[in-house]
Amino acid sequence: MEKIILRDFLALERTKLANERTFLAYFRTFIVFLSSGFAILKLEFLQELKVLGYYFLIIAPILLFIGIIRFFYVRKRIRKYYEIEEMP
Repeated sequence: MEKIILRDFLALERTKLANERTFLAYFRTFIVFLSSGFAILKLEFLQELKVLGYYFLIIAPILLFIGIIRFFYVRKRIRKYYEIEEMP
């Protein structure tokens, strides 16, 4: 196995952190869609938007699922690409 130099190690860490930030953005969007959907359904003066509330509740778990799948896919690709010895 090849020993990784500091510059490459730091680049790898930045890539891992970027992947985590992207997952958190998906999760944040999931929370917004879910809470918006519940709010639209619960507030009486928004009853004309009830269909939109249901759409938000359907889309929210799909977004979370896409975020989780993408996170693990990118993590696997990073690990596969950088099959080298970690820094001490």
